Amino acid sequence: MPELPEVEVVRRGLEAHVVGARVTGVEVLHARPLRRDPTGPEGFARAVTGRTVTAVSRRGKYFWLALDDTDAVLGHLGMSGQMLVKTPHAPAERHLRVRFALDSGAELRFVDQRMFGGLSFAPGGAELPTEIAHIARDPLDPAFDAEEVGRRIRRRGSAVKRQLLDQTLVSGVGNIYADEALWLARVHGERPGDRLTRAQALEVLDRARSVMLQALEQGGTSFDALYVNVNGESGYFDRSLHAYGREDEPCERCGTAIRRVAFMNRSSYFCPTCQPVPRRRRSGTG
Repeated sequence: MPELPEVEVVRRGLEAHVVGARVTGVEVLHARPLRRDPTGPEGFARAVTGRTVTAVSRRGKYFWLALDDTDAVLGHLGMSGQMLVKTPHAPAERHLRVRFALDSGAELRFVDQRMFGGLSFAPGGAELPTEIAHIARDPLDPAFDAEEVGRRIRRRGSAVKRQLLDQTLVSGVGNIYADEALWLARVHGERPGDRLTRAQALEVLDRARSVMLQALEQGGTSFDALYVNVNGESGYFDRSLHAYGREDEPCERCGTAIRRVAFMNRSSYFCPTCQPVPRRRRSGTG
């Protein structure tokens, strides 16, 4: 699934190609990506046609195209969504779902093989769509308050990795970058938040920020052809991963084999030497 760096790469690409362009037509080829829009495909097309894109913003893994008159188009890439900028005569992608014609002469295309992603019209959402107002700021947001988030992490007894994936606490940190941040901070993902020191909590958050910035510089992480930028190009940060996907490979710090364990229907990767499994609390203790 595309995570924060991948969505930010897409956001920047859209910002460069579609801001200032007017939507001259919308063609919905499959209704499922618009399942969250109460007006349906026809209402979505009517609401967007004739509008000018004034900005492209992001909150966590969501992005939105701000339109004139304070409205927006809200989007999420799901597991396989792509926002591509193409010429009108370019062959249609196999999983093309929604096509936007622009007065710039280009087309904006939403492509989604698995169709877990989607688009919707967000009235009054140019600044921040109400549908995602509950989502917390992410570590790349200039207004992100690491001290406050660190305090909240340390007030909870739940595992630190679960907290990193809690979008109401800190957004945009998905499975890949959580594992990388925890490896860099030498903290096991199952360590309870209330057993972290202030320094450890802040380091985990700082490492999450730094690893996502590095991924952003390299165009994101691509393990297959499903994640691409607006030009259809894959990122290559997967070559720089220290823990995620490195099962049985030697840890770059100590040489111990990286381990993989099941985690919330996914996997966690860690070094058992650098990130020792936390001891269980004694019975009757907090």
